[in-house]
Amino acid sequence: MVDRLSPLDASFLHIENDVSHMHIASVAIFEGPPPPYEDITAMVASKLPLVPRYRQVVKFVPLQLGRPVWVDDPHFNLNYHVRATALASPGSEEQLRTLVGRVMSQPLDRSKPLWEMWMVEGLDNGHWAMMSKTHHCMVDGVSGTDLLTVVLDRESDPPRPAVEDEWRPQPQPTGAELLADAVRERITSPYEQIRGLRAATRAPRQAVDQLTEVAQGVRSLAGLARATPESTINGSIGPHRRWAWARSTLADVKTIRAGLGGTVNDVVLAAITRGFRDLLESRGESTDRVIRTLVPVSVRVKGAAGPAQGDGTFDNKVSAMFAELPVNITDARERLDAIHAQMGTLKESKQAVAGEALTSLTGFAPPMLLALGTRVFSRIPQRNVNTVTTNVPGPQFPLYAGGRKMLEAFPYVPLAGSVRIGVAIFSYNGMINFGVTGDYDTAPDISVLCQGIEDGIAEMVKLSG
Repeated sequence: MVDRLSPLDASFLHIENDVSHMHIASVAIFEGPPPPYEDITAMVASKLPLVPRYRQVVKFVPLQLGRPVWVDDPHFNLNYHVRATALASPGSEEQLRTLVGRVMSQPLDRSKPLWEMWMVEGLDNGHWAMMSKTHHCMVDGVSGTDLLTVVLDRESDPPRPAVEDEWRPQPQPTGAELLADAVRERITSPYEQIRGLRAATRAPRQAVDQLTEVAQGVRSLAGLARATPESTINGSIGPHRRWAWARSTLADVKTIRAGLGGTVNDVVLAAITRGFRDLLESRGESTDRVIRTLVPVSVRVKGAAGPAQGDGTFDNKVSAMFAELPVNITDARERLDAIHAQMGTLKESKQAVAGEALTSLTGFAPPMLLALGTRVFSRIPQRNVNTVTTNVPGPQFPLYAGGRKMLEAFPYVPLAGSVRIGVAIFSYNGMINFGVTGDYDTAPDISVLCQGIEDGIAEMVKLSG
């Protein structure tokens, strides 16, 4: 039995083209001095048995009669994936951000496992950085965080396994074997669907509740057909990226929550709203509007065994809600209140449930149509969505690499379609950091957005007393 990509995972491959590179990433800064390169490769090598995908490649089924499959890479070379580079003096944060934009502008090689890890020396203060770049078909944001926890160490000097890794690549299936397996699956899948329906009839009340939630969410999603006003935030994009960051702390967010109310997600969305308001004003555009954002939502089953337990399951379990950032509101307190009320309404609308259900339905479509559909969707004008904001909670304990403590980490989110700016939020060990991705040609001013985010947090802290 082959290990086939899910419909959602496969869609991230089909969306990718010459300007939209579908990898997610993190950029971590560590205390110095930098460890030897060999220490980093030894750390990663010791964790490879916990991450099977790191030694597997994607193989496509002939004629696209089945979704792609994961197979072992017979030529896996760890030194190809773990790379070392250095910044020229003085090694500023701006130089690091420029390097990240350059590396993220390059697509991953599909003939090899779809990940890279870059060790970057030469930062000022004696620090060094690590860029971890992974294709979205392997992980979503939440499992990507678990992956980071697995690959890095929880101790400064952890014991390494004394037993040699006994991994041996399994023979890759031929095109004919993949084709036969895909045909066999198409024949047998109706039985699995009927069996699923029988299981649903055993619990009719639960099935009715689920269908009701999906229908409620679909009604809410229908409102997205209304396009937002034209703006330079949306339009065609090129293959190159800019990247910048903003910093905050969990302590500041807790202060805001205690003084003004709302959730952690409400607070960060309010700060991002201030950032987009400042960006529009700096471009001379009207703020008498809203910015509609796609907000990815994890639909992983709570309490289920996850990647952190080492079972190797790092597939995507993500849906989405669509929020409207009220950049038309000047007062910071009113902005936060408006977002808090809106997010409560969105949760009640079951948008994420509907999105997950609609995504799952793509499993019933022939893979060739799925591939064509996602490619077409990525090319049509998307004025109904202006940006993406993804908030991923990370570990609240220190992580280490080569015996050095990770001081802070920033996320990277890819761009696709007509979205020229994306924002990712990552929390780690008492910090909440923002990573902002911009199209190189049309978003040269994302630093204005980042400064606006930091100013928005400071503004709400001040209002909190």
